[in-house]
Amino acid sequence: MRGNWKIRIFIGLALAAFAFFKYCNSKEENPYTKRMQAIALDPQEEIALGISSKPEMAQQHGGWHPDQAAQATVDRVGNKLVVNSMAGTSEYKDSFEFHLLADDRAINAFALPGGQIFITAALYSKLENEDQLAGVLGHEIGHVLGRHSSERIAEAGLWKDLSTAGSVGADAGGIVASIGQNRLLTNGRGDELESDDLGVRFMIEAGYDPYEMIHVMEILKAAAGPNRVPEHKSTHPDPENRIEQIKASIKKYGK
Repeated sequence: MRGNWKIRIFIGLALAAFAFFKYCNSKEENPYTKRMQAIALDPQEEIALGISSKPEMAQQHGGWHPDQAAQATVDRVGNKLVVNSMAGTSEYKDSFEFHLLADDRAINAFALPGGQIFITAALYSKLENEDQLAGVLGHEIGHVLGRHSSERIAEAGLWKDLSTAGSVGADAGGIVASIGQNRLLTNGRGDELESDDLGVRFMIEAGYDPYEMIHVMEILKAAAGPNRVPEHKSTHPDPENRIEQIKASIKKYGK
């Protein structure tokens, strides 16, 4: 029995070492953020995944919004942000699409890998001007160039492999999985702040007022109400923290 225990520990350590090697070997410098990150998908795989997931995302949010004039506004603002920023020279430049969803309950906007960007009617209806719309869409473009989906997929794979190694080596898989979940939440909050920073940059480059992104945060805070999820349990930072970071980004980019 004791010998079997030692063998399990050895196998578990070997699996953990391989998981770390595979993860570290997937790291590369993001040309848009200059940050080293682990990447699970190449740009073409990201684009293909986003396109294939688009119909399902639309179905989950009530389909496409029927107001063609509103959709045209979303297209115009989104494309203006792309053309006037590094997104327009990126590997995703021809893949950006901006979609207004019919969902009038969920106040939300999100991006799929590769350039599929969505905003719900519920959020769109609360925006007061095109500058605020630019803030929302610029943030989502930031997620695409930040390659956050691909990075989170790589991280999730690492923690899954480490959990397996922990289960084999010392029945510690559940503990490792819990640590991994907390780590993914923390990194998710980092994604949001990085996207806010990029969104401010894109707004300025396209001629929009970046201070309107602060008003977007205030809209989101008001919509969440007093019962919003505490920051440590959410992938999104508290709106107050985001506002401070946005102010810092506006100063950094010289507005």
